[in-house]
Amino acid sequence: MNLSGVVSALQARLPELGERMAQRIRSDVDAYKDESLIPFESLRRSCTANADLLLDQLGRAGARDPSPARETGRLRAEQGVPLADTLHAYRIGFELLWTDILAEARNRPEVTDAQLVSQSAEIWALFGRYAEAVAAAYRETTAELTSRRQARRSAMVEALFAGVIADRTLWETARELGLPDRGPYLVAAAAADAPGEEPLAGTEAALRRAQIPFAWRLLPDQQIGLAALPTATAERACLNILRRAGARVGVSPCFDSLRDTPQALRFARLALAGLQGAGPGVARFDDNPLAMVVAAAPAEAAHLVEVVLRPLLDLPAAERARLLDTLEHWYAAAGSATDAARSLFVHPNTVRYRLRRVEELTGRSLSDPRAAADIGAALLAVRRPGASFNDLIH
Repeated sequence: MNLSGVVSALQARLPELGERMAQRIRSDVDAYKDESLIPFESLRRSCTANADLLLDQLGRAGARDPSPARETGRLRAEQGVPLADTLHAYRIGFELLWTDILAEARNRPEVTDAQLVSQSAEIWALFGRYAEAVAAAYRETTAELTSRRQARRSAMVEALFAGVIADRTLWETARELGLPDRGPYLVAAAAADAPGEEPLAGTEAALRRAQIPFAWRLLPDQQIGLAALPTATAERACLNILRRAGARVGVSPCFDSLRDTPQALRFARLALAGLQGAGPGVARFDDNPLAMVVAAAPAEAAHLVEVVLRPLLDLPAAERARLLDTLEHWYAAAGSATDAARSLFVHPNTVRYRLRRVEELTGRSLSDPRAAADIGAALLAVRRPGASFNDLIH
């Protein structure tokens, strides 16, 4: 089919054709109605270029490089127009062009309706090829923009935790990260079993559902995050979400200014270091400040153990374990031998005998508040995960 005359006639009217396409798209597709999002002049140029591309290709063998189609996909992705609306607009433009081709062809005796019908499949295949180019460029650009946003967000979160953001830009950082510019906030630090592993996988979706704003950063050995607490119940909801993650997590005290984020991160890491046992759990710094202080000074804590508990640690394994467990239960029972005995499933006199044995070995009386504090701090140091005494007591 020879469409050269039809093509030449339409190319001569190309500016007017691009104008009508742009007007039709702006009228029929909601996403294109916002002048601030897609300026009409930009839309008109895009329509004109794509119409020229399709007209130029008609009757040619092989496909020309679809640069205008790809440019349309790239530009709409940058403008944030949904892909479905972008393809809808592209189809509207092509349908208008096809209508004009049919109208022009009817004015030319050399082009019959039968010829147009026989070639319509080829012409629509041409539209499909360029629509695919629009979609491919859109997806490529979206992926690139997403990667850039993630990299920028990650860098801003890192700067927030490192404390290198100036006060005057803190509110800008908060806005870009989707955080309120005032607290309360809390910081969480979760231990990763392997580099790149997300110990809090799934937590972000749960926080979104709970309407808790947050910003996270994945490090080789930890996942750290800051959460805003916009309501009175948000802290409890956040802690419940962290517990359900099944990870080892340390949580800072609440704080009001993003300026204090680095210190809060240190507190969260201390809480994580002081988390008892080897399994999952959530430790808040404020729940056991003494344990956090012990975790903050491992060398000093080790010396404290040597000074206070060394005679006890030198005992045979079975007796050592009994005395340490009894001490732990006694402190947990707020100094009640009866309550400690109940949790240990022994007689209260057994607990009292073991406590006297501890006093004899350490030379410190548990009835003396200062001595009890020394023994309690040393016990926390012994039980601290990663402490040098762990192999000895287990």
